[in-house]
Amino acid sequence: MHPTLADVVRALEGLYPPSTAQSWDQVGLVSGDLAQPVERVLFAVDPTLAVIEEARTLGADLLVTHHPLLLRGVHSVATSTAKGASVTALVVHDIALYVAHTNADSASPGVNDALAEACGLRESEPLTVVEGRPLGRVGQLAEPTTLEDFTTSLQRALPRSPGGLRVAGPPDGTVRRVAVMGGAGDDLFDAVRAAGADVYVTADLRHHPALEAREEARGGTPYLVDAGHWATESLWLQVAAQRLQDALAATDEATTTVETHISTLRTDPWDFVVGAEPPGGTS
Repeated sequence: MHPTLADVVRALEGLYPPSTAQSWDQVGLVSGDLAQPVERVLFAVDPTLAVIEEARTLGADLLVTHHPLLLRGVHSVATSTAKGASVTALVVHDIALYVAHTNADSASPGVNDALAEACGLRESEPLTVVEGRPLGRVGQLAEPTTLEDFTTSLQRALPRSPGGLRVAGPPDGTVRRVAVMGGAGDDLFDAVRAAGADVYVTADLRHHPALEAREEARGGTPYLVDAGHWATESLWLQVAAQRLQDALAATDEATTTVETHISTLRTDPWDFVVGAEPPGGTS
């Protein structure tokens, strides 16, 4: 027997309560009829047109994404815009959309636990608390390593992306304590310094905040790793899919089942990099 959308939403909200999202965020059910049955669920980072088409081709009844489709107000859903075309495609093809964003960031296990594990941290604690909710993770590596070896290992653990990893710090710098924040995290430098991290793994590092952080470090720690927004958050998808299956299996209806699938599409907006320098520069 397949659950209804209401059943699946109830399970997702138990795993990622909407009340734990940041105040500016827009999470929860975006489209769909709560009475409709759900047989297949596709998990993805972004609800792009291509991902929605992937869901249609798969025959998915529900698309669960990390990023919201309608984070900011829109005044038209005409198909002349990408947002309008996305909403129309979801409705026309009876695909429900559910978003778990900053509530999945703060969850345990959540987005940042998956990134911490990829970094080699087996135990971690919240990096900071914002609006009463934990954000990021920080912890120790099993043994010290160099910045170059750490980032090389991390690159292997992350899904491949054209941008790779951007690193600020000496290749032979020592790394013991690691802080992480999946997605954009250049507003948490104070917390990273307070946590005593040797390296901070996040994404979307802007020029001025990153430069100022390195200036404050005087060439020392914390070193910085920009591992890409999509790459740092996509690790969570498999965890979320398994947790949903487990939550539905634990309901009173023992026969309640859904198929879960992970999107095969890379929604990183970049396509290639030209002229990147190797560790230590060109000489």
